[in-house]
Amino acid sequence: MSKSNLSDLWKKEDWLAVWIGFIVIALGCVAVLTGAFDFAAAKFSTWHLWENVAEKKALLSQLNGAFWIKLLRTFLVLGILFTAGVKLQGGKVKEYLPAFVVLFVLAIVVRLISAEFTLNRYLEWAFWALIVGLLISNTVGVPAWLKPAIRTEFYIKTGLVIMGFSVLFSNIAKFGLYGLGIAWVVTPIVILFMWWLGTKVFKIDNKPLVITLSAATSVCGTSAAIATGAASGAKKNDLSIAISISIIFTILMMVFEPMIIRWAGMSQLMGGALIGGTVDSTGAVVLAGNALGPEAEQAAVLVKSIQNILIGFIAFFVAVFFATRVENSGASKVGASEIWHRFPKFIIGFFVASLVASFIVLPNTDGATVKAINGVLDQYKNWAFVLAFTSIGLDTNFKELGAALKGGKVLWLYIIGQVFNIALTLFAVWFLLSGVVFDIPSLDLFK
Repeated sequence: MSKSNLSDLWKKEDWLAVWIGFIVIALGCVAVLTGAFDFAAAKFSTWHLWENVAEKKALLSQLNGAFWIKLLRTFLVLGILFTAGVKLQGGKVKEYLPAFVVLFVLAIVVRLISAEFTLNRYLEWAFWALIVGLLISNTVGVPAWLKPAIRTEFYIKTGLVIMGFSVLFSNIAKFGLYGLGIAWVVTPIVILFMWWLGTKVFKIDNKPLVITLSAATSVCGTSAAIATGAASGAKKNDLSIAISISIIFTILMMVFEPMIIRWAGMSQLMGGALIGGTVDSTGAVVLAGNALGPEAEQAAVLVKSIQNILIGFIAFFVAVFFATRVENSGASKVGASEIWHRFPKFIIGFFVASLVASFIVLPNTDGATVKAINGVLDQYKNWAFVLAFTSIGLDTNFKELGAALKGGKVLWLYIIGQVFNIALTLFAVWFLLSGVVFDIPSLDLFK
């Protein structure tokens, strides 16, 4: 049995991700609440590949001194914190720091590509981060000196802790039992169904991949895959597959689901709730809901926000389940201390950040202030995730990806699971929002 020591608090990756996430959150809160300093991270404005001369000049004008200061600040904040974290873990700063500089440059390339108007509208930054990394790893190869910066889990866990601040429990109150019924009842059923389908029917041996893909399908794609993958011990290839499949089908659903909903004559309220419960990416949910109308967009975002709260809970139960059932051979009983040792500590950070935002910051300020803080933190989260997904691509090759698809079983697992998810969500939406069984909620909820 493994043992946890007090020194784990400043030597282990999980705890260091929590502390780094908390430092970023604290700095973001202080910056917004006091206005004493600017802590905003760099963000590329949307640009068009086929711009005319005037538009290109307008784009270049945005890359002014303030932008470069933000970019330098982003690099210094993440560079200093992650370098300190690597040092505390026993890594060598002289090897990590030069490699991190190059990885950050690749992250800049990814952010620039994903900010292009057309690419930004239909493909998430996670896709381009994977592509950039995969192109390098499967062509020229990854040089040995760059590998010290490829710390996928470290970046992912830190990003998730920061993300926790944006998950507000107050969203539950806005939609009440309607949102809970759609987001919290359907989601666990879909996960259990896909777990049974993947392990019992398709007999896929890679159980971390099955549970990661199940969470990505039923909750919110990328973020859920990251959290569940870490909790189950999924490999980088497992994350690559789950996220890639999720992104591809998210694009299709984002385009065609609003069309089908409109053709079926469904109300904006019901259509938006269906989109919020079935389209994986939060960004795609906004776009798909907007295609139906303002009420649909707000309903979709509320359902997805309530669903996102489940990320931490699901990761917690997955961690316990894998420690006690999947990874335990049965030769000995897994006690509480062993479960605690295996439990991914960044999930605690995710919950604490969410609780602080929901029950301390929000009640003592207002929604606009919390939104402003999240506007700052969201960019740091995105930069951490871009570093992570670029690292996944750099650490993956196409042969390994092809082998992991298990002859198409994984793809069919997603397709069948998503069809089941849509059908079950559609029933929940009809049951709760059609007016046949319950009263239709007041539109004041969305104002």
